[in-house]
Amino acid sequence: MDDDASKPSRSRRRPGTTERARELRHGDNLAEGKLWSELKDRRLGGHKFVRQFPIGPYFADFACREKRLVVELDGSQHADSQRDRRRDAFMQQAGWSVIRFWSHEARSQTQSVCETILAALAGEIGEEVVARDLRFVPGRRDG
Repeated sequence: MDDDASKPSRSRRRPGTTERARELRHGDNLAEGKLWSELKDRRLGGHKFVRQFPIGPYFADFACREKRLVVELDGSQHADSQRDRRRDAFMQQAGWSVIRFWSHEARSQTQSVCETILAALAGEIGEEVVARDLRFVPGRRDG
């Protein structure tokens, strides 16, 4: 009888990546759950989003692979976080744009957050934006 654990993995992902993404999805907070209900099943402008998507050593809260846009929701622990800046720089170098919102904004201003995400997907936000309630870092487009 074959044991699944003895079969070689066909995944291109690093070992443990899928399990870590599952853990993060199950531990999501209210803001992530509310925003996910707007993003899943191509509900936002027909764009496909995935949750806890691995990019290098990091996991994006939400990612639209086709448009290479990462959406992050941040709690107060992320205020002026150098770790987040390094993370954004890594994703930017990999060609991903990153848009960050405060979690409380995603809960209380969901429609506005979705409209801003749609603007980013449409290319209407092209330069870096740093505001009280939003941070956008455009991906590098070498070529």
